[in-house]
Amino acid sequence: MTGALHVFDEAIAVTPLPDATFTARTHPAYNNMVGPFGGVIAGSVINALQQHPDALGAPLAFTVNYVAPVAAGEWLLRPQIVRTNRTNQHWLFTVEQGGGIVSSGSAVFGVRRDTWGDTEATPPAAGEPADHEPVWFPEVIAWDKNYEKRFVTGRWDAQSDDSTSTLWVRDNPPRPLDFPALASIADVFYPRVFLRRGGYVPAGTISLTTYFHATEAELAAQGDDYVLATAHSARFVGGHFDQHGQIFGRAGALLATTAQIVYFKDAASAR
Repeated sequence: MTGALHVFDEAIAVTPLPDATFTARTHPAYNNMVGPFGGVIAGSVINALQQHPDALGAPLAFTVNYVAPVAAGEWLLRPQIVRTNRTNQHWLFTVEQGGGIVSSGSAVFGVRRDTWGDTEATPPAAGEPADHEPVWFPEVIAWDKNYEKRFVTGRWDAQSDDSTSTLWVRDNPPRPLDFPALASIADVFYPRVFLRRGGYVPAGTISLTTYFHATEAELAAQGDDYVLATAHSARFVGGHFDQHGQIFGRAGALLATTAQIVYFKDAASAR
């Protein structure tokens, strides 16, 4: 007997239309303080592009720019293939709602070849997931309940001079990892300014880029186990900061790297 559809699969579901566009709907389980969780929008777009009949290979790079809040309800994805080569394919896309663009971005898909390889990044020391208690964000953040997060370091509720957070994380309930889920988990970090200022500060992602390093075999081996996610910022200036993250599989493989530029406002900038 087939089990119920996982809530993440409900949230990233897309419907292809005859003109090669896709429709999707926001899901209340992934609401954020303003609009939906950005990670689930990213996951929905990756899901759609993978279903496109002309898609080549698997996702390699993905950028989404959050132009305006997405309102509750239906939205339209309009993808365009810019160029397809033998081993890579370039996309542009817009997310549209109410007659306007609310997100835009680009993607690169590609076919991985059997070549020499090496990984210079190493996972931070983190022990085992069971060594750390699950931590949940405030009730108002609905999407948080869909991720089991076990912080090793860098919880948001205490001020720190170091913006680094490291945590074990997986879908709640557990779900086998795939590219849409990896795209979404790349946005699971709360804004780094929370940690530096010791509490909530109005903030929002402007642009998110994720590079996918995981092979299909590594995703299959990962299953529904925890990934180890770590993120930090390099500089906070003029109401913006960057955020850089790495996501490692349970066995230590580097599955993805990610970067954001984030807007924030504090008491000084509000005056």
